[in-house]
Amino acid sequence: MPEQSNDYRVVVFGAAGVGKSSLVLRFVRGTFRETYVPTIEDTYRQVISCDKSVCTLQITDTTGSHQFPAMQRLSISKGHAFILVYSVTSRQSMEDLQPIFEQICQIKGDIQKIPIMLVGNKSDEAQRELDASEGQALASKWKCSFMETSAKINYNVQELFQELLNLEKRRTISLQVDGKKSKQQKKKDKLQGKCSVM
Repeated sequence: MPEQSNDYRVVVFGAAGVGKSSLVLRFVRGTFRETYVPTIEDTYRQVISCDKSVCTLQITDTTGSHQFPAMQRLSISKGHAFILVYSVTSRQSMEDLQPIFEQICQIKGDIQKIPIMLVGNKSDEAQRELDASEGQALASKWKCSFMETSAKINYNVQELFQELLNLEKRRTISLQVDGKKSKQQKKKDKLQGKCSVM
């Protein structure tokens, strides 16, 4: 299949069981499944607006284990943006992201130009091992964006993907699907041309 230049590839990494698939399925299909099903690698497509035309947001949901290093390297080399997911209930899941982040830096070179979101999922859980400030601190260290989400209660899921697309500097991309603008986009359009004193 020929390479489509209008594909925008987002790769989701994280340890097993942190909720990568749940986040992706919640975003793409609006569903949440209670049972845990390990993923080898799944790709989902969503049509979005990109540079005033339509393109495909291709989301690769990777395996949580490190059994497939070649697949991981390939996903990184083909990826345009990355979501690094940990669970706020597991400190280990955050530590597991370090080698993945290092590999992205190694393969991509200058990561300042690459949208990367660090995501603390399962923010609805009471049994936390990690505070939001710890995620924020790691994101500052890695010079990437940070957000807490919950796929279960659909908290910040749409916002996560919108924010990731907002980080893309080389293209204009938004989650404007089917000609409908997102609430944020409408708000932005409304605000353009108005000045505010800070």
